[in-house]
Amino acid sequence: MPVPTVHVIDDDESMRNAMVSLLRSVGLQVAAYAAADAFLQQPREAGPSCLVLDIRLPGTDGLDLQAELNRLGMTMPVVFITGHGTIPMTVRAMRAGAVEFLTKPFSPSDFVQAVRTALERDVAAWPARQELDGLRARYALLSPREREVLTHVAAGSMNKVAAARLGVTEITVKVHRRRIMEKLELRSVADLVRATERLGLRAPGGDYTKV
Repeated sequence: MPVPTVHVIDDDESMRNAMVSLLRSVGLQVAAYAAADAFLQQPREAGPSCLVLDIRLPGTDGLDLQAELNRLGMTMPVVFITGHGTIPMTVRAMRAGAVEFLTKPFSPSDFVQAVRTALERDVAAWPARQELDGLRARYALLSPREREVLTHVAAGSMNKVAAARLGVTEITVKVHRRRIMEKLELRSVADLVRATERLGLRAPGGDYTKV
């Protein structure tokens, strides 16, 4: 597993440097940014991580960055820090999945503990996320026709029913079905159904489609 990284975003240079120094003093790997946009534009190595995020930032503020990360599916644990916290801010941050909301000035021990908790959460989630990333990569190998067949197989359609709906022969469906199982590295239809659920392919009504 790659070394976990703490990403610190704060436009106050002295505060940012102090947090970076403190985290490095306890053996953590740290990357620092002065703005949310700089963080979004900077390529990051794959690995467990967490985000130390100031609420008030130039350009995209902390809460908006958290919302954008959630929209992009980047489930990075967030520790918010602010000198001007309000109850609505705290509620919004925690509902969106923040690990902690610290109001300046906070104690070094509370800060380090919050960051460690956030990193531990992402380290625990890392194996499952890697497995899902691998499944997504294998799904990307399917042809458009194989994806169409997949929707019918995962929804429980018999081969002849899927063939009739797709306007192909039953043999063609069987061939695509075998290739789907091989490309996704699955052994049974039950595995296939679980895989489609993990990929978020289930649509309302029981059909499966990419969403």
